[in-house]
Order: sequence, then structure tokens, then C-alpha cells
Amino acid sequence: MARSFVLWLHGLGDSGPANEPIKTLFTSPEFRNTIWSFPSAPSNPVTCNYGSVMPSWFDIHEIPITVNSPKDESGLLKAVRNVHKMIDKEIADGTNPKNVFVCGFSQGGALTLASVLLYPQTLGGAAVFSGWLPFNSSIIQQLTPEAKRVLFNSELLFSTNTVLYGESHFGCLTCLFVIVIVILSIESQGAHIVY
Repeated sequence: MARSFVLWLHGLGDSGPANEPIKTLFTSPEFRNTIWSFPSAPSNPVTCNYGSVMPSWFDIHEIPITVNSPKDESGLLKAVRNVHKMIDKEIADGTNPKNVFVCGFSQGGALTLASVLLYPQTLGGAAVFSGWLPFNSSIIQQLTPEAKRVLFNSELLFSTNTVLYGESHFGCLTCLFVIVIVILSIESQGAHIVY
């Protein structure tokens, strides 16, 4: 069975080691050759928390996050480059890109979405839990068709007020995942469901 890689990105104020028990939930034989990585975000001041220093992948200016919320695109892109380095290392070590999966919760979910969609190759998949699209439409327009295919193996529809729901077969892991991607916290703004 081919080797697979799961990169799990934690939420604001959390740590990688605190999320490691997640891997114990994946006991099927398909995960026998899976390498798990739970990195921790660096400590940074976070504007929405009155400048408090805490583990944070990038700055969050306000909560709740809306379509018009300011975005720390430079901090986000720096975090994306760091995630890409982790993915690149794993691919250089012999893992097929189609067996690379990035998962994240909250701020880690937002970073997951940005990292997978801006990666220059098609990866195996992504799971975003309580995340959002952390950049403006100018970056969305730069996404390659290969990057858009990673989540559903078809064209991915983007909208600033869309919630995507879908099922994805995780390649060699042969395990069905339900992926819920919350692009923005937009329930009150008339979300559309795309299946």
C-alpha cells in the first residue's frame, strides 16, 4: 500500500501536539502507511484578541469574520509558504502528491483552504472544519484548474457567499469523508448550498 501523508493544522490559540489524538480515530488498515504531522503555529499578536500573543498562523482582525473583514494576506501567504515547504518535503521523501491530505480546524481550516488551493500540484484532498476563505477575490482568480480540482475532482465553484458540501473519496485511503467547507460565516447573508 502506498504511503500517505496527513497534515493537520490547528485553530487559533491551539497547538499541534494537542491535536495529535485525532490520528487514533483512524484505525482502518488503509491508514497503516500514513504519516501524520501536527505542526504548531508560531506565537504572534492577534488583533481580534486585543493584540494578545498566542499561537496563530496569521493575524485575524475581527470576529465574526465577514465578507468585508480586513484580511492579513501577507501573513497568510507567509503561512502558506511554510505549509508548502512541509508538503514539498514529504513529496521529496517519496509520497505521491495525490496521497497528500491537508486538514484544519478554524484558522487552521482557513490556512488549509489557502494552502491547498495555492499549491502548484493537485493534492489528494483537504478537509476544512469551521474555516473560511481567508483572502480576497484577487487571489481566487489566480488559482489554477489543478488546484481547484483537489477537493472534488471537478471544477470547484467559488462565491463569497457559498457553503460547499460534498463527499470525497480520499484516493489510496479508500475511506469516505464528508467534507464541509465553510468559506465564510455567512448564514445570515443568504448562503447557497452547492453539492
